[in-house]
Amino acid sequence: MSSAMLFDRSLVSGSSAVQSAGAIGASATFPAAANMCMVPRCEIKFEKITGGTKICCTCEDETMAATLQNMCRMLCDGLCSCCCLINGMQTCQCNFTMCTCKCTNTADGVEIHCTSGDKHCASMVQACCDCQHKCMQAGCVCCICFGGMPVCCGTCE
Repeated sequence: MSSAMLFDRSLVSGSSAVQSAGAIGASATFPAAANMCMVPRCEIKFEKITGGTKICCTCEDETMAATLQNMCRMLCDGLCSCCCLINGMQTCQCNFTMCTCKCTNTADGVEIHCTSGDKHCASMVQACCDCQHKCMQAGCVCCICFGGMPVCCGTCE
């Protein structure tokens, strides 16, 4: 399944390594359960727009595009965030608490519009997306989440 990626949820949901390793004082004979999830693999583009940014997530596979659209439809009311990872380690995370994020379907994925009427908040959103884009250009994988739940991951063109 080349159009999906497997992620450890603890890397993108803000949990610490201690929490994902199991309860403190738990027996070492029983390994902690894996906390993995499959998310669609996409090409992700960040574009500055008036009042914020537009994030385009495009899937090559029809099934993955439909999966992405359904996940976004179910989760889009939660906090939108982007997390960049390299070699499984988080390098950067942006939480879009300063704006409103709306998700719309496209023919092959989704567009997420993160905007604010406040010029300072819009500037912060654009700066966050510039940072995410630079990380992806340097080789990071970006994971987009709603409410801490990954909905897609990928790289830029």
